[in-house]
Amino acid sequence: MLVLDNIISDRGSKYAVAGGPCRSEEEARDFVRDLARRKKFARATHHSWGLLTDGGPVKNDDGESGAGMVILRMLEREGLRNHVVVVTRWYGGKKLGGDRFRHIQEAVRIYMSQAGITARTEE
Repeated sequence: MLVLDNIISDRGSKYAVAGGPCRSEEEARDFVRDLARRKKFARATHHSWGLLTDGGPVKNDDGESGAGMVILRMLEREGLRNHVVVVTRWYGGKKLGGDRFRHIQEAVRIYMSQAGITARTEE
């Protein structure tokens, strides 16, 4: 499990990203539970995630509408299969509008870079 904390901050909201090898929705849910056992992550507002498996795509927005699909699209573009990516957000009290999707994309890019996965820049 690679965890990158305090990677993005905007209007009080803070973001982290984590990921690792994963082959099923059940394993992904276990991964998120393990992440949420960390004291700081237990207090997070959202743990949105995406996973491409041989059985198809799996995602969870965890209340951050559309976040799982953003993560899935990035995984599909890179062809990253059997690897879950979780973007965690601590809500800071101000709505971010469309900026939240840009932050999710940037969090996934940062994760891929740190994990040695080549990520393409979105145009």
